[in-house]
Amino acid sequence: MKHSVAFKSSLVIFLGILFYACNPSESPSGAFDVLITNATIIDGTGAKEFSGDILIRADTIAFIGDVNHSKVDVSYVINAEDKVVTPGFIDAHAHGDPVADADFKNFRDMGVTTITLGQDGFSYASENLFPWMTQIDSTGLGVNVITFVGHSTLRELSGTNYSVQPTDEQLASMKEILRQNMMRGAFGLSTGLEYTPGYYAQAQEMEALAKVVGDNNGIIMSHMRNEDDDQIEKSINELLLQGSYAPVHISHFKVVYGKGEERAKYLLSMLDSARQEGVKVTADVYPYTASYTGIGIVFPDWAKAPNDFGKVKVSRRAELEDFLRARIEKRNGPDATLFGDGPWRGMTLTQVSDSLKIPFEKVLIDVVGPEGTSGAYFVMNEELQTVLIQDSLVCISSDGSPTMHHPRGYGSFAKIIRHYVNETQSLGLSDAIRKMTSLPATIMGLKKRGVVKVGYKADLLVFDPMAIKDKATYEAPHQYADGFEYVIINGHIAKSPDAEITERYGLFIRKE
Repeated sequence: MKHSVAFKSSLVIFLGILFYACNPSESPSGAFDVLITNATIIDGTGAKEFSGDILIRADTIAFIGDVNHSKVDVSYVINAEDKVVTPGFIDAHAHGDPVADADFKNFRDMGVTTITLGQDGFSYASENLFPWMTQIDSTGLGVNVITFVGHSTLRELSGTNYSVQPTDEQLASMKEILRQNMMRGAFGLSTGLEYTPGYYAQAQEMEALAKVVGDNNGIIMSHMRNEDDDQIEKSINELLLQGSYAPVHISHFKVVYGKGEERAKYLLSMLDSARQEGVKVTADVYPYTASYTGIGIVFPDWAKAPNDFGKVKVSRRAELEDFLRARIEKRNGPDATLFGDGPWRGMTLTQVSDSLKIPFEKVLIDVVGPEGTSGAYFVMNEELQTVLIQDSLVCISSDGSPTMHHPRGYGSFAKIIRHYVNETQSLGLSDAIRKMTSLPATIMGLKKRGVVKVGYKADLLVFDPMAIKDKATYEAPHQYADGFEYVIINGHIAKSPDAEITERYGLFIRKE
């Protein structure tokens, strides 16, 4: 009987939406959950803004147009006069633990309604993601979550780990785990070839996994093998080879110590050329000039796992010191490394060196080590990054988390509006909204989200663009963004100026 009632309820919603979609000029009547009036709608497609009212029933946008208020019975009314209504933002590259920290308030408060986890080659380590997904379903989420299967995680689960090449049996295991978890709802494969154990993968392994992704209509999200200016072209070409089998995507597109608009244009031309050959390739960017990752990024491969660092720092001490001095200087010097955790949190490598009265390379070797901390690295060029951000097939991400000591986890999407739209006018508002909504949804195959459209899920924002402020800084990164007055997730008011809302309305979304 319960199933029958649920079916009838769903049928009523569907038929109502179908009626209004087919009769857009008809003013609707009946009961609805939310009415947004006097809206200036930026629908997420990049099209020109337009005026109208929006009705939401259950989790779905039921009507867009002029509403005769006397004909509808509404539980909640939002007056959007002098504000815009947009789709909720979709973060194409995020981090966090949906079990330990399920609220994800940092994302919600900067307008993000869906985040993408399982990135950089690392995901929840299970051959079967279903129990984990079910657990998260039962506890709830502050925002919607989708996940990818991590390549390094596949290596670990198959027993490959630090082997340069998997055996036939190990590769078969990796392929099957990937296939099964994509069938359970993962959106594709993420890689982190700059990190171990993914670093040891070669072309045959990556192409075999790419075929599985392509066969299951997924996408490969890639933290490429090397983002340094003198290596990035090689890294892009490696990824494009996988694009023969599946769509590919460059995560947090950047050029470490690369400079200038022309450099960005050249790299984007490489992607355009690949598209002319039939490769589906896209990218995401976050709006900061500092990256954030483990300190191992500055150490040589021969000083990191599976090698024994304790032995290396004795047997190859002088070589290691020379390497680190050159590496740090190439990455804009010790002032450009800001420790993000541990006892030196919030201090630069220069400050730690001065405090301990030892050279910075000795700090790295004797105090920190390749696994001792994480940090922000000021290695990117504003002019170059702006050109990447402006490209029509580059969407926006944060690469942030609730706990990371970097402002991107609390400010990225607000900064796009505050800085790139309002201040520098590097982006128009409709274009910026597209890059944060329909574009990432299309890239990842996320259906019925990312556009203000009848029949789509009601993930919506109401805000004054000129009031948006990103407050997070490198010194104090855990400051929530201001200005997103209403955040609606799956038809529910998840953020309101009238009251603090603690209920969780996000879902773990499976790929259809």
